[in-house]
Amino acid sequence: MIEKMQQETSKQIYKKRKQIVEPVFGQIKNSGFRQFHLRGFKKAQGEFSLVCAVHNIKKVVRAVLSKIVDLGMKPVPQKRIVKGRKILLH
Repeated sequence: MIEKMQQETSKQIYKKRKQIVEPVFGQIKNSGFRQFHLRGFKKAQGEFSLVCAVHNIKKVVRAVLSKIVDLGMKPVPQKRIVKGRKILLH
């Protein structure tokens, strides 16, 4: 295996793995997703699709907020009502 990994073609393939998909799985795992809570392939597939959608939404929100900060604007706080009280989200 060591000889195989030292070949130039193997090094190029391994570099692509770092760029394409593996960081995303690490980010999802670090955000708290460690195991599936549902049983069965279809249910687990749906759960993972939901986890991936949330991950992508977080990335979009971070990009939008960083663009707002780069333009020198302040993000507008969102209001959320919890049991009759208004709570500001940042």
